[in-house]
Amino acid sequence: MIKKILIANRGEIAHRIIKACRELGITSVAIYSEADKNALHVRRADEAYLIGPSPANESYLNKEKIIKLAKEIGADAIHPGYGFVSENPEFIRMVEESGIIFIGPSSKSVKMMGEKTSARRLMKLNNVPIVPGTTEPIKNIEEGKKVSSEIGYPVMLKAASGGGGKGMRKIDREEDFEESYNRAKNESLKAFGNDDVYIEKFIEHPKHIEVQILADKFGNYIHLFERECSVQRRHQKVIEEAPSIAVDEETRKNITQAAVNAAKACNYYNAGTIEFLMDKDKKFYFLEMNTRLQVEHPVTEMITGVDLVKQQIKIANGEKITLKQEDLKIHGHAIECRIYAEDVDNNFAPSTGKIIHHRLTSGPGIRIDRGIDVLSEVPIYYDPMLSKVIAWGIDREEALARMKRALGEYQISGVITNIPVFNWVLKQKTFLDGTFDINFLDNEFMPLVPDKWKDESSNDYEEIAAILGALLKHKEFQNTLSNNNISENNSWRSQLYE
Repeated sequence: MIKKILIANRGEIAHRIIKACRELGITSVAIYSEADKNALHVRRADEAYLIGPSPANESYLNKEKIIKLAKEIGADAIHPGYGFVSENPEFIRMVEESGIIFIGPSSKSVKMMGEKTSARRLMKLNNVPIVPGTTEPIKNIEEGKKVSSEIGYPVMLKAASGGGGKGMRKIDREEDFEESYNRAKNESLKAFGNDDVYIEKFIEHPKHIEVQILADKFGNYIHLFERECSVQRRHQKVIEEAPSIAVDEETRKNITQAAVNAAKACNYYNAGTIEFLMDKDKKFYFLEMNTRLQVEHPVTEMITGVDLVKQQIKIANGEKITLKQEDLKIHGHAIECRIYAEDVDNNFAPSTGKIIHHRLTSGPGIRIDRGIDVLSEVPIYYDPMLSKVIAWGIDREEALARMKRALGEYQISGVITNIPVFNWVLKQKTFLDGTFDINFLDNEFMPLVPDKWKDESSNDYEEIAAILGALLKHKEFQNTLSNNNISENNSWRSQLYE
């Protein structure tokens, strides 16, 4: 029986897991870096321990130290949340061998699905549709050009060992292949320690649809319907919904069955998500599997009434899933906005500092998952997500109305946030009628942002923060910022008031 859980994470997801532990009567243990010594999750946990210096590789990514601490304090289990070590098969294997329970899938399943080309081969063998392309890494430029010509441009180069947009390049013509190939391999090596890349056919105007699944160790599998995750920036989701306005009943039946088949193919258990691309004709293709809890899990919880974190803990504890597929229904509609500390007009650069004011929004159908409080520090070392605003309504129209109200009432000061972007999105016809795709922000929002800050290659938060921190020490740069008055008439912000 699990009585004490060490939470190998920080911020809002650590706080979320603490709440589930408290409701289950389980002792929660937080770990924290020096930068997080006063963080909300540290203050709310039953126990908290310093794990190391501020850099993630010395604290939240220190596998050996996390496991050693778990043994010393008598933790029965480790919950990884998302990010950091959550999808690291080596860490999971180390936990398994230590005798501590890992709240998530087996290291074998994670390894099978974490290597993208292997996962594509596995899906193909189990009749889960995949995007046309290679199921082995490309050996050289000549092979890549040959494959691209056979499947037809445009194509996508993707990192075999990771995601999040890193190591990804769209190629429209053969003349651009060599440069894109070299850049993709270099970026993949830097991000994942592996420069293998593969090729997929580029799907025009796709939707990003994902399916939540749960499975226990007794071979029982269920799905909890789909989520719409097409509003993205730099291949990272910023708004998610459940269910998707673009998925009809027949497509829902087919895509959820494909997701269950994908989970069965790797003998998966615990919570997981199968991600698909869906074209304008509602043909869908396997993209990847996230072998962990997703950031956007609250929208699924809101429409099903199922607490996914509690389910994770119960499955890890060796319990059978008591939920029956035929009893699960979609109730209403939910939408989530991820609140980041970032400066939109500065190419979404992280905004660090201290939260000096934080007033939560509330009211019917509103939920806030947060990792901050007044006086919380937003450090440069980690992803700058502060909280998530989730709105539920009996239908999409009510959920959107509640979200608009909630964003208008939610107050954070001390850092710059992306809340105004959501106010802009929620007014756009393309978003309101559901015809948006994964290129929505790139095509409709980014052209409104000052050109001087655009740099598609700058997608590393820590690197951007370090550069800005250094630049801000120089008076010449500070004067440039203060004198750079962007005309409101040409800015995206002016559209908020039209």
